[in-house]
Formats: sequence, C-alpha cells, structure tokens
Amino acid sequence: MSSSARKLSPAGIAGTARRFLAGRDGSMMPMMVLMTIPLVTAIGFSVDYTSAVTTRSDMQSALDSAIISITTLPTTTTLADRQTALQQAYAANSGQGAATLTSVNVAADGSASFTATASYPMPTSFMQIARINSVQVGVNSAVRKTPALVQTTFQVTKVSGYWNKSMYLYGTKFGQTNSASLMRIDYAYNGYQYSYKSGNTTYKVGEPKGYGTTTVYTVNGSTQTKVQQQVCTTTGQTSAFTNPPAGSIPGTATSNGKTIYFNTSCANTFFPANSAGAVIDVSQMDQLYLEMDVPSGNPSVLKSNDSSTSNRLYMGVSQTDMPEVATGQTVNIFTAVPCGQTSYQAWEDGGNAVPAPVSNADFFYNVQGKCDYNQRPSDTVLTQ
Repeated sequence: MSSSARKLSPAGIAGTARRFLAGRDGSMMPMMVLMTIPLVTAIGFSVDYTSAVTTRSDMQSALDSAIISITTLPTTTTLADRQTALQQAYAANSGQGAATLTSVNVAADGSASFTATASYPMPTSFMQIARINSVQVGVNSAVRKTPALVQTTFQVTKVSGYWNKSMYLYGTKFGQTNSASLMRIDYAYNGYQYSYKSGNTTYKVGEPKGYGTTTVYTVNGSTQTKVQQQVCTTTGQTSAFTNPPAGSIPGTATSNGKTIYFNTSCANTFFPANSAGAVIDVSQMDQLYLEMDVPSGNPSVLKSNDSSTSNRLYMGVSQTDMPEVATGQTVNIFTAVPCGQTSYQAWEDGGNAVPAPVSNADFFYNVQGKCDYNQRPSDTVLTQ
C-alpha cells in the first residue's frame, strides 16, 4: 500500500494540524479559513432559522384562513369533502406542505369546533453543511362556533297611522355585496271617518291613531307569497262602548266640543291557516337589516343599519317594554333576535319626534328566532 493511501492515526492528524498552524513559511490564509468556518456556519444556521420562522408564520396564517373557510360549509358536508376544501384553501393562501383536518364536532344545539394541522419539510440552505437537509415545520389551528340565528318568523300584531307604508327585511348572502328583499309588509290606511250631525252641520272625525289593512309577504327573488293579512275595522259613536270585544282597541277624539268614541277590531288570517307568519331562512345570510318606507314621512326611508334613522326602532321583551334604539347606533339583527325567544319590535313611522314612548309607535310586530349551527364566517372564533 502506498504512503498516500495510508490512514493517519489520531496522533498523526493532531501532529499535522500542529505543524500546519505553527508553520512560518506560508500564508495566514489557511488559519483564517479555519477561523471563518464556525462564523459562516453560525450565520448560515441563523439564516435557515429565520426562514423557518417566516415559513411557520405564513403557514399559520394560511391554516387559520383555511379552517375558517370550511366552517361556512353546510353540516351535510362529508369529512372527506371538508378535507379537500381545507387543503385547497390552505394552498390558495400560500400555505406550504399539507394541511390535515383532525376533527369536526357539531353538537345537537348547533355549537361546533374544528381542529387542523399543517406540516412542511422546509429545505435548508446552510444547515446542509451539518448534513441537515430539511427542517420539519408544523402548525395547529382550532376554531369554535356558537349557535346563531338561522331562521326568523315575523308576525304583525298591530299597525296604525294615516300614512301608507311598507317594511322590508333585506339580507346579503355570504360572499356577495348586493342585498335582496326577504320579506315585505304593506300597510294601507282604511280611511275610516265617523260622521255625525249637530244641528244642520255634519261633522266627520277619524280615529286618532288610524287603522287599516296590513299584508305580509315572504319574498324569493321576484316571487312574493302572502303569509298573513290583518284587517282592522273601526266603528265610532257619541257614547262610550259597553262590553267591547276582547282584544279590541279603544280610542277617543274631540270634535266641536264633543267626545267621539271609537273601537277597532283587527282580524288576522294566515296562509296556510296553521302558520305563524313570515318564516324566513337566514342561514345563508351574512348581513340583515330592516327598512321602512314611508312616502309621506320625513324621513321617508328608515333603516336599522343607518345610525341617522335607527333611533325610530324599538326593541324589547314585551309589547310595553320596548326601549328605543339610542341615537347614533345601528342594529345587528342577528343579535337583536335572541335564540328561542320572542323579540318585540316597533317602528315610529315619522309622524312624531323621537325620543318618544313606545306607545307613539305605529308598526308593531314580533320576531321569533331559531338558532342552530350557522355558516357565517364572522361568527367563527379562533381558539388556537
């Protein structure tokens, strides 16, 4: 075996190194190279570490966005389809590696939780000096959703006034910007006036609040379906009513020094007969607002999401306990209608200044809310 092929013993290696470092007849370059290697290695490891931190941050952001996106899918979506949607959304948000949906739990009351992970073997640049070719980067994400409004049932209880008016419920679907009408309620004053004679003069007096016919429709695109109609009939006389029908509405007015007595009865008809009013699916809606159009009023358009007109809306827990919305605030219909409870609401149509007692309001109705698992991304909370 030739001397060039012999293996050096540890002592020989050490001796060679000492001679190399102690040499006086050569350049300092070899020594400088040896001293620079640890520094370069440290800088290189730092660069790879910084790259890993940045990659992890990007992966976390992508996974958070992806897991939120799959909570907008229907409850009937299979786990495999959710997994596919998760990976697609993760990649679309520039997530590196593979995302895995680890759990989906939807309780009977509609509350839900989701967990997911993502991992990526990030290639290294400088750490390959130490034969570390990749670093495993992993992230986790978890979200929860509480039950929220998925269905509303509107039922008119009493509408009054001399002005004709219409109330609407508008909704905006997920991912859309244009709102569409989901419900319409039209009120038409019946124009009733009581006539009486005093001497040779005939006088006509209207009931002070004024009543008429109110018709409720559900709206689906260009199709309107009548679901409730309330017809109010008023009678008047110059003496007080004795034994008026239960639920009728009394009223008085003064004419030519004489008190005129009124009594109004309102009859409801539902379509179909066993329904409870306008049942509206809002599970696909990201936004909801109410609007009242009063052509003769000032303002003529009132909106629950308009801080300049929302103070004409009353909301509460009973027909008589309905505080007015504070001036300058807007109303989130999703939270204004509690789960499994009745929300009592009313509008002042513009004939009276506000603030004013709820007794001055003109448009009374109840809203029953049904809550369940919802697909609104805004109701998703990151927990990890």
